[in-house]
Amino acid sequence: MPGTEAKPVLVVKLDNTQYAQPHAGLNRADVVYLEEVEYGITRIAAVFAGNIPQRIGPVRSARITDIDLLAQYDRPAFGFSGAQRKMWPLLDAAPFHDISPNKGAEGYSRDNSRRAPYNYYLDGRVGLKRAPKASLEHDLGFVFDAAIPAGGLVAKSATMKWGYSSAAFTFSRKTGLYGVSLNGARARAEEDDLGQNAATVVIQYVRQRPSAFFDKGGGNTPHAETIGTGRAVVMRDGLAWDVTWSRPTAEDGTTFTLDDGTVMPFKPGQLWIALLDRKRKATITPLTEPKPTPSAGALPNPSSSPSSTASSSPGTQ
Repeated sequence: MPGTEAKPVLVVKLDNTQYAQPHAGLNRADVVYLEEVEYGITRIAAVFAGNIPQRIGPVRSARITDIDLLAQYDRPAFGFSGAQRKMWPLLDAAPFHDISPNKGAEGYSRDNSRRAPYNYYLDGRVGLKRAPKASLEHDLGFVFDAAIPAGGLVAKSATMKWGYSSAAFTFSRKTGLYGVSLNGARARAEEDDLGQNAATVVIQYVRQRPSAFFDKGGGNTPHAETIGTGRAVVMRDGLAWDVTWSRPTAEDGTTFTLDDGTVMPFKPGQLWIALLDRKRKATITPLTEPKPTPSAGALPNPSSSPSSTASSSPGTQ
């Protein structure tokens, strides 16, 4: 945001099964990515800048998709529980600061009240101290604006599936946010009875291919290609827009543009980005035209009429 001091960026890889609930620290992330791993389940990559929790988890291992995904954040600190041996050379060469236990266990701990391996947590503040040269937050091409752009269709809910994993986002007029459900249940937060909520949801359709990596059971790790261009859907304020995403190189940020070429503004607040194989399709309802705005002299409806007084501001919200 304008006038604020840039803070170092921390990315932490989290489990996303029923055993991960409730997540710790996730509701304080700036950006949350959902990515597919083996057997059609998903993991979470949570991006923090400035508001760093002391307890983040449960922490899980890195995957091949993370290398490209994190490169747009320059050289962030990256916390993860480990990786398969074959992938370590690629991780060592990747443009991030590795603060995994492989480089030292400081900041990590087990919570014996929860079952392993879903009980591994990172103190984010200690983790950042281990990466004093972690890159600072910078303009990724994202724009945040309280004003709602024209052209959106009513989108009260969205559901997507990755085989054995699912996610759903349901709009609440009371909060103005999308309540997050993961794997068929409301996503919970250790710190807040309201659970996980997104100000903006992006469904980013990506080309996904099998990688050279397999888990111990023989399951292949898919590689989601986040460099290039493709289609996406942006949801905010109960509305949805078809947009185009573009990221020319690994070092570039990802821009999301409307049909007229302007950047799609996100609602200030937490941003969730679901990386979905373009062969799949999210179900978004009802996708109808919004009700007409009130006649002249009446108060505008903020859910369908953009404000002319709000200003746009690029950055990592």
